[in-house]
Amino acid sequence: MPAPRYRSRSLKRVYVKLPGGRVTIHYRKKKVDYPKCAICKKPLHGVARGRKSEIKKLSKSERRPERPYGGYLCSRCMREVIKAKVRGEAPKLFG
Repeated sequence: MPAPRYRSRSLKRVYVKLPGGRVTIHYRKKKVDYPKCAICKKPLHGVARGRKSEIKKLSKSERRPERPYGGYLCSRCMREVIKAKVRGEAPKLFG
């Protein structure tokens, strides 16, 4: 029976074969999903993928792109929003 702290399904179970031939279970945190664009829901390029504790250790320029709406909108949706603002229309956010 594993220790109580390892019984959570939020931990990924990895089977590791040891040099002696015995197989044991190692527990690792699961990977975090990719950050997505707020409008089209596509994965954002240039945005770090990781847990908050891991991302905090990165410099600001490594966390997200250095452009308007960086880390929130993809470049295509960002262009559409800026064009709409220049035209004087309300930008079509979220659909």
